Amino acid sequence: MSTPPPPTTSGTLTLLSPLTPPSLSRAWLTAPHPTLPLAATCSSDKSVRIYSLASFRLVGTIAGGHKRSVRACAWKPNLKGESVLATGSFDASVGVWRRWDSGLDLDPQVRGMEGMGKGEEEGMGKGEGEEEEEEDDSEEWRFALVLDGHDSEVKSVAWSAGGNLLATCSRDKSVWVWEEVGEDDFETVAVLQEHGGDVKCVAWHPEEELLASASYDDDVRLWREEVDDWGCVGVLRGHGSTVWAVGWEGVGCRLAGERVDAERLEGVKRRWRDRRGTAGPRLVSCSDDLSIRVWRRRPRERGPAQSPFSIIKSGSSEEDWVEEARMPARHERAVLSVAWSQTTGRIVSTGGDGRIIVYEERWVPGHVHPEDRSAASVGTGSATRGEGSTATDDVTGEGPDQKEPAPLNGNGNGLAALEEGTPNEAPDEHEPTEWVVVAETESAHDVFEVNHVCWARRADRGKRRDGEEVVVSTGDDGAVKVWTLDF
Repeated sequence: MSTPPPPTTSGTLTLLSPLTPPSLSRAWLTAPHPTLPLAATCSSDKSVRIYSLASFRLVGTIAGGHKRSVRACAWKPNLKGESVLATGSFDASVGVWRRWDSGLDLDPQVRGMEGMGKGEEEGMGKGEGEEEEEEDDSEEWRFALVLDGHDSEVKSVAWSAGGNLLATCSRDKSVWVWEEVGEDDFETVAVLQEHGGDVKCVAWHPEEELLASASYDDDVRLWREEVDDWGCVGVLRGHGSTVWAVGWEGVGCRLAGERVDAERLEGVKRRWRDRRGTAGPRLVSCSDDLSIRVWRRRPRERGPAQSPFSIIKSGSSEEDWVEEARMPARHERAVLSVAWSQTTGRIVSTGGDGRIIVYEERWVPGHVHPEDRSAASVGTGSATRGEGSTATDDVTGEGPDQKEPAPLNGNGNGLAALEEGTPNEAPDEHEPTEWVVVAETESAHDVFEVNHVCWARRADRGKRRDGEEVVVSTGDDGAVKVWTLDF
């Protein structure tokens, strides 16, 4: 039989530092800057706080552009010399802010913070000069424009990998796609209204102009443009309640830990990487049903080449996705946020129970691919699976009767909808990897819910190696905390 996920963790999440001073009201989300050691935190006080990840201190505040809570923000990628931040608010508007990077003070410690008094160092007070400097810093963030169109609270904003498209979603059940056609000039290119409930989150594929959205209707939808028309190309169904967040795997195939029978490593590893390379980055989702699921695309066979001058579309643009794995069940309340490390391939989650949990994908010990089964030794006492076991057992740890669902897509435009009670389909091949919990902490923000969690590059003076990452959590207590992951 397969080996269940280990009951204990092998790593430790340690609080490195809070970001100070905290917000005095609920903090929703923290977005690390794509290139600079900065993080932007959205707050219920209608502002966005800009913190330095080098000093863990406030270096600026963006305020005055929204009339209600700022729920989401996202940095525009691929810029040099200027930072652009999009914000989404409960006032139903989306703001775009700009600032030149040359004036940013990323590490206030170089100005002699070592000599500050204890009260100031803990963020309990500022001198008159410091207050004036922060006020000047705020004024340097220019409210470039406002995007109106949503009828209700904006819940999420996201830039495409190329930075030319901005996606927004709202309580009004819609997803909007905006295109930047010039500096401070955006056009609406799509209004997508197929979700049946509040849309909680949007996230762009790291390479393609493929958009994922998560909703109160329990579904994840995929959207793509084809011949100047945006539409739904897939629906991922399986969650039993609200899907709070989605996130994409980074480009390339990487496992943080490699643990597999040495004699079978190369064949299994090669097949796994070949499939990953063909399928592309996976998608992770988290839900009110307490589950975290990983979805994989099944590539379609290529059809005959079509003339670029043809006005007839050959084939369909629908995406064929399947639920590949579920994280070990550790959360006791709604899982509100999930993030996939672009560096290590680890996943971190958090939610209403105040826990932060880190998962790692590992090779299944003793895995034998079906093609190699005839060559595998029998009755040696190894962890090799027998004919009656399934790969899904190792992935989910939910028992031998758990099967991988059939391709989970469907809508009213020709995609096969998943019906209640539809039999699950066996996976294409036995999975050679499993997800295990490697670190966990409880009461991360005391008795408060943790609304968001993400990965960021470590930038403080205690950084131990190039590429080291930290976990950043954001809570109802207004605090933002930075955590190290140690093994």
